[in-house]
Amino acid sequence: MEKTVGQTASVGFQIGVRRTLPITQEQAWELLTSSDGVKMWLGDVPDLAFSAGSTYLSEEGTSGELRIVKPHEQLRLTWQKSGWATPSTVQIRLLPKSPEKTTISFHQEKLASAVEREEMKLRWEAVLSMIGERFAPLE
Repeated sequence: MEKTVGQTASVGFQIGVRRTLPITQEQAWELLTSSDGVKMWLGDVPDLAFSAGSTYLSEEGTSGELRIVKPHEQLRLTWQKSGWATPSTVQIRLLPKSPEKTTISFHQEKLASAVEREEMKLRWEAVLSMIGERFAPLE
């Protein structure tokens, strides 16, 4: 049986996207956990508490639970869009490249199909573009 791009033996389909930005880990964390930042990557979620065990439901219908919260380093959560049969897992890592550069990495696994994988790839690429625009040098 031929494997499809992004398909794993144990966790269904997965996708990873990352981008290095001219910001510190602290700045990246502050943005991702701010209300504006949460809207960018998670959707419209009122008053999300960034602690393990916190659950969320976005106005767009995505729901899940925060599993791991390591300030300035990592978020791991379940992610289930409305209409999906099972939740996937999203991991966001903030990887320092230098004191003033941080790589923001989104990795998602347990996706049900190549279609879901492509949909989420486009989403995470768009999120990283929006974040990047916030920190683009002014011309």
